Amino acid sequence: MTIRTVLSILSVHQFEEDLKTAIDFCGVHGAHLNALVISLGTAPTIGNYNTISSVWLDERQREIDVLSRRTDEIKTTLDRGEISCEVQDVYTEFAWADEDIAERALYADVVLIGRQAARDDGLRKRIIDGALFQTPTPILINRGTRAMNASSRSVLLAWDSSDEASRAARQSLDLLKQADTVYVTMVDPVARMRANGEEPGADIAAYLARHGVKVQVDRIASGGQRADEVLRQHAVDVSADLIVMGAYNHPRWQQTIFGGVTRGMIEESTMPIFMAH
Repeated sequence: MTIRTVLSILSVHQFEEDLKTAIDFCGVHGAHLNALVISLGTAPTIGNYNTISSVWLDERQREIDVLSRRTDEIKTTLDRGEISCEVQDVYTEFAWADEDIAERALYADVVLIGRQAARDDGLRKRIIDGALFQTPTPILINRGTRAMNASSRSVLLAWDSSDEASRAARQSLDLLKQADTVYVTMVDPVARMRANGEEPGADIAAYLARHGVKVQVDRIASGGQRADEVLRQHAVDVSADLIVMGAYNHPRWQQTIFGGVTRGMIEESTMPIFMAH
């Protein structure tokens, strides 16, 4: 997939690094940037006789004023650059934020979640619920220790022959073609028809190679470790600066209750992850 429109979610509280990352990313890919500044409003407080507290009304207005100022700051920064861009702002509540995000993610090729937005637990959950589960648009989330590079030289593609993994590989082709090496990584693969084929990883490697991707297939034994732990360690071993994977190819309630690869990667990865559902 060619990346032509990028939706960057920016927290009203902290956004400087995320905005710079989005600008650099769009510059490298020649993409249009839609910067979406989000403020999650404070929940209303009820006063005597079930009336809304005047303190809450004052706080709400203060939050709206702050959002307006931050939006103006971002517009000023973008006006100094050379990329195609636009800025939108949203003042919303936690319960509705996912729908606000989904509405805009429909018209993007990828949703960027930088380190500053990812550190906001409430905002991160709303972005994942909105973009990843209510639209076909993939997300690129960074919960790592440093800012995301605009392009990746070494990429780990987590492969399990699932629809989600296939979708992630297709939607990240622009990123994969730029890399020096893409490590197609399989944990405890089983060779069988209608799953991995007689030679696990060979089919996806051939597909990617036809698109000009430089591929290496790595089949790894878990040794009793969780799959997400194995993937994260292998990413370190091959000096990957990006992980590409399908998200939630088991029911979400199972991953919420019992844990899972997606949840483990989101919560514990120290490098950017491109996810598609």
